[in-house]
Amino acid sequence: MRVMIISEVIQDDGFDGAAKMKERLQRRNQTRIEDAERRKEEKESRSVAEEKDEYFSKMFGEQRAAIEELLSGCSGADRAAVSQKLEEATAKTAQLQKFLNDSVLFLTQYELRQSQAALQKLQASLAEAREKALPKKKFAFRARSKAADKVSAPEPAPPAAGSGEVDSAAAAEQSGFSNMDNEFLTKTSEEIQKRDVLLTHLTNCKVRLFGSPSTLHLKHIHGCEVLCGPVSSSVFVDHCSNSTLGFPCQQLRTHNTTDTQVYLHVTSRAIIEDCQGVSFAPFSWSYPNLDQDFSVSGLSRERNNWNQVDDFNWLAAGTPSPNWTVIPEADRKTSWDP
Repeated sequence: MRVMIISEVIQDDGFDGAAKMKERLQRRNQTRIEDAERRKEEKESRSVAEEKDEYFSKMFGEQRAAIEELLSGCSGADRAAVSQKLEEATAKTAQLQKFLNDSVLFLTQYELRQSQAALQKLQASLAEAREKALPKKKFAFRARSKAADKVSAPEPAPPAAGSGEVDSAAAAEQSGFSNMDNEFLTKTSEEIQKRDVLLTHLTNCKVRLFGSPSTLHLKHIHGCEVLCGPVSSSVFVDHCSNSTLGFPCQQLRTHNTTDTQVYLHVTSRAIIEDCQGVSFAPFSWSYPNLDQDFSVSGLSRERNNWNQVDDFNWLAAGTPSPNWTVIPEADRKTSWDP
């Protein structure tokens, strides 16, 4: 009898052990299957990302090379050919900017910065090529009377401080103001629409640019308030201090700028380099034809990355750059009329 009981216990333990062993094997097999599926999904995800990166690099490189070829073809060409090449290069550059904007979501920060830097270089080359080729003579400047009469006064050399406004007849593709102090300056939509606008060496001036320029360049701006309508491509700021700026644009690139407020609407990401004390808030200036100028520019009203700023001098991951801040709502300017 005792032997039979022991045998039955052994048999019962054997059955339980086999069941537990089977259960463990099933769990282990299920884990292997899940791991295999996860590795497969990760591999597919990496493959898709690599394909996107490869496609972006290929397309960006090809479009960039096409623009560079157009710019190099301007050398030695006649005025009509140069004008056509520059117009085509401008269109292709805008398309390249849009392609970059649409690819932001899957690009790494390094790839994004490299691409933005390359695009900025292209845009600067385009502006330089236009400045050299159209027209083929130096800009003429003209004095501004108190009654705002605009009498043309060509000079062979750059103007002295306070002397004037770029002659739009001599520089049909470019408009702006240069070397002025303590002035209230305006440009109408007809004067700047689809042109490059250059503001340089202005001190204690208030500037209002109504319309949609192609690009906006600000150089050596001190103690000024500059407001501009929607810029269809890029704004470049260099050596600006103690100023207030406001504009919508596709891209903002700021260098060597200190203690300056920027009221911004930007559809990509703003870039600062060698800057300190720059602060940002949403673009808030308004004028009667602003909606129409937004349509002309092609900028999205809904997409505004005003507080997404890349500082090329600050690479500490996870730590905010000390070189820029957001303007507190209570301190933001809401009234712009002089």
